[in-house]
Formats: sequence, structure tokens, C-alpha cells
Amino acid sequence: MVGDRWGVSDSEIMRSYPCDDFVTSPALEVWRGVGVQAPAEAVWPWVAQVRLAPYSYDWIDNLGRRSPRELVDLPEPYVGEKFTAVGGRRLGRIVSVDPGKQLTGTIMGAVMSYVLVAQDHDTTRLLFKLVMQTNRWVARGLSVGDLIMARRQLLNLKLLAEH
Repeated sequence: MVGDRWGVSDSEIMRSYPCDDFVTSPALEVWRGVGVQAPAEAVWPWVAQVRLAPYSYDWIDNLGRRSPRELVDLPEPYVGEKFTAVGGRRLGRIVSVDPGKQLTGTIMGAVMSYVLVAQDHDTTRLLFKLVMQTNRWVARGLSVGDLIMARRQLLNLKLLAEH
């Protein structure tokens, strides 16, 4: 499918993600990944902070509000908590979490996992997978749209964690 992969290796696509446990036979599967020059402990708080804002193109999916550029002292995420916020409105819900390792949430019928994989020399792979049951034509459009938005989100989280 066009736009289904960005920044991920074949082995990262083949691995199991927590979102896979929530959607059987998805019509849409997309994978994204970015290398972060910071240890997983520095990346995790930014991933957990997606509960406050989307961190992609704020003018599109945060109604013009800027996603926080400083860490907020948040408690660890928990299953059942709202997953993210758009324009200050809390949406979706967290369906699985392993603090410091993965955060999985659902919003608008999609289930997505953020997975941190510690690497050598204080680097981390920040992986993202989205799955959804939908029709083939909707899946194609969502794949391209997600590529644009998730790419920006991961690059923003990378930049923030590295500073």
C-alpha cells in the first residue's frame, strides 16, 4: 500500500506490536520509525505526553494550538485514560501501556502503538504502528494521511527528546 512504511526496517515491520492484539485482520497496517540520539528514559516522557497534544502539524490536528515544548510532570499513563488531546479536547483511550516501553491507544477506530527499543550508545528506536479495520479505499487515503502526520509527530518527538 502506498505510504504504509517510513523509516522502518523489514525486521521492525515483522515484529509484534501491542496494537496487533486489538485488531484482527486489519485492512490498514502502517509502520513508522525514527532513530533518536537519546536513551529510552529520555524519549518515554515525550511519548507519554501525547496525552496532552498530537505533536504533529499543530495548525492541522491541534486546531492551531502549539503542542507543549517542555515536559509536563505527568503521572504514568494507565489503561482507560484518555489517549490524546486535540485543541484541548481529550480523545480516544489508552488500551495498553508498559511504562518506558510502549503506549497503545485507540482513536476514531484506529489502534496505534508507540514502541521504544533501546539501542547501543544511548540511542533509541521510536517505532509506531497503526492498525484499523476499514474498507480498502479508505485505508489507502488514511495511509497517505498518516504518513504525513505521523512522520511529523515522530520527528518532533525525536527533536524534543534529543534536546
